Amino acid sequence: MRILLLSIVFSLGLVSNANAQQSVGFTLKNPSAKSIPLWIPSVMNPNLSPFSTSGVRLRVGQKIYFRHKMRKKLLLEVTKDYDEKSLNVAKLIRERKKELKLKG
Repeated sequence: MRILLLSIVFSLGLVSNANAQQSVGFTLKNPSAKSIPLWIPSVMNPNLSPFSTSGVRLRVGQKIYFRHKMRKKLLLEVTKDYDEKSLNVAKLIRERKKELKLKG
C-alpha cells in the first residue's frame, strides 16, 4: 500500500521536479510462495506478499536491503537502468546470496 501511495505522489507531481527527475519507476515482483520483507532506508519497509507485483519510484542511488538471519544485506542499488523494468525479487535474492556465499 505504501508503495502504491509513493507512486501516486510522484506521478501527481506532489514532490519537487528536481527530485522526480533523479528517480526511476520500476516493478518489484514476488513470484514465490513466501513473503519477502525488504528495507529501503528513509523511504519504506515493504513486505512483498506471495505472488505479488508492486510498482515503485525511487531515486537513483537508493539502496534496497533484504534480511538474512536477522542481518541486513544489500540487494541492489537503484540505477537508471531499472527504469520501467520488472525485477524478480526472489531471483535477485537467490543470486545475491550466492554472490555473498550465504547459506540458507
